[in-house]
Amino acid sequence: MVWQLDDELWFPNPQWGEDDGLVAVGGDLSANRLLLAYSYGFFPWYAFKMDSEPHWYCPLDRYVIFPNEIHISHSMRQLLRQDKYEVTSNEDFEGVIRGCSTAQQRDEDNCAWLGPNIIEAYTRLYRLGHAASIEVWERPAAGEHREGTASKEGQGRRLVGGLYGVTLRKAFFGESMFSLVPNASKLALIYLAKAMERIGGHFIDCQFETPLFKSMGGRHISYDEYMKILEGS
Repeated sequence: MVWQLDDELWFPNPQWGEDDGLVAVGGDLSANRLLLAYSYGFFPWYAFKMDSEPHWYCPLDRYVIFPNEIHISHSMRQLLRQDKYEVTSNEDFEGVIRGCSTAQQRDEDNCAWLGPNIIEAYTRLYRLGHAASIEVWERPAAGEHREGTASKEGQGRRLVGGLYGVTLRKAFFGESMFSLVPNASKLALIYLAKAMERIGGHFIDCQFETPLFKSMGGRHISYDEYMKILEGS
């Protein structure tokens, strides 16, 4: 069953949703609705070029990475020891979310979901302190000078990857990531997991299993376990 939301702030029991996790449609992308959604494991996901209102998903089979279980391969350990990339947090949220939208020409796909409304909504959450970004910067080679870099990049650094998501109850709800160079997304994910481990963060919500998340130590947990951890924050 798929529920129609209205102007009131509420979400139905996800146990009543469709097998693919779709539970409701409608409502808006206000900060209050988004925060309520994530507190129950919901997230908006819809093709903005074809659908006029948000679709709200809450899969009962959750895929998460626990920070202390992040898998760092030998090749990634070698990359981490190099000085080619710099990883930061919350230095350029808008650059990351727009990178996630346009990398590999994603925004040209008719099924693209990261459109203007989503960008505006999550940028608002970031400004309210409820969203965060991880940036991966490529440092210029010795003696190299890059012209025309954005002011936020400074000193010739180039934003080559990153991720963003919602922060709530000591959990990180991942929304999207991008890479313009090999392994930039993995660097961002490792940085995020290590930062969360230091502060006792609970999990990184990956929403769905992908080969990348599986290779980085992700695993399935039930919705009941997911909510037990989240509500125990």
